[in-house]
Amino acid sequence: TESIIEMQRMIKDETEIECIKKACEITDNAFSHICNYIKKGMTEKQIAKELENYMCSHGASSVAFDTIVAAGENTSMPHAVPTDRQIKSNDIILLDFGCKYKGYCSDMTRTIFVDGITDSEKKIYNLVLNNQKKVISEIKEDTNVRNLSMMVESDFKVNGYTLDHALGHGVGMDIHECPILGKKDYNLKENMIITDEPGIYIPGIFGVRIEDTILVKKDGCEVLTKSNKDIVII
Repeated sequence: TESIIEMQRMIKDETEIECIKKACEITDNAFSHICNYIKKGMTEKQIAKELENYMCSHGASSVAFDTIVAAGENTSMPHAVPTDRQIKSNDIILLDFGCKYKGYCSDMTRTIFVDGITDSEKKIYNLVLNNQKKVISEIKEDTNVRNLSMMVESDFKVNGYTLDHALGHGVGMDIHECPILGKKDYNLKENMIITDEPGIYIPGIFGVRIEDTILVKKDGCEVLTKSNKDIVII
């Protein structure tokens, strides 16, 4: 039975889509809450715990995966684990989190800034955001995922950077499902739910990732995580 169930699960029905939309709504509300909650001196662990507590006390049954909160140099690690590092003035903070609602997951990443943003941070942030938006504009039924990934890789390379992980993945009952948006030649289908999450990471300095959960439609797509993607300074 290997891959039989997994392939069937790629296409979501109406009930599944509504559950994921609700999970995304809770996630969006958690982002609004955490932007007002974060204060200098708090630790990455404290912020991660607050995100999880908020989601679980506002309708989520659980978190969808281990919450990532990374500050400063820790944002340069794509799969950072929250630590006791404290938030400082002029920090960059990466928040990657989601929840489960009636068994279905959400997934969102936002990168925000404390007190201000440097020119180098702004340049990379805008490069990531422009590519993330370009992918959204291309998503529809029959879009080739390899072409999407190569489009971002090419633009990053022209600007001197690399795409160090898959551009995205399917989302459903598991946080990582088929299809994977990478080098494999595969066309999207209507009612798949996927993520779009380009990121740039400068080792030991900082990183930027922006991610949305997205519903594939016949002639376009619907972005289910609706939180602000403009530069947020707290």
